Amino acid sequence: MEEAADGDWVVRRLTGAATGKTYRCPGCDQEIRPGTPHLVTWPAYPRDSDLDPWDTGSAADRRRHWHGTCWQSRGHRR
Repeated sequence: MEEAADGDWVVRRLTGAATGKTYRCPGCDQEIRPGTPHLVTWPAYPRDSDLDPWDTGSAADRRRHWHGTCWQSRGHRR
């Protein structure tokens, strides 16, 4: 889990080796092509609750695929 100013996040690093799909990074709006290392993130807790953490399946609709540098600089974007 990663704690940040915008909340607590589950962050998984993917090597890209098992990726067969193209994703769109929400940070830069560019494609993340198959085989590209990147991050998959989702909120660690349900919105407005710090009681029960999300499990991987329950947060599937909130997962986003990011370039590593875009994820790191997300707090600096306007």
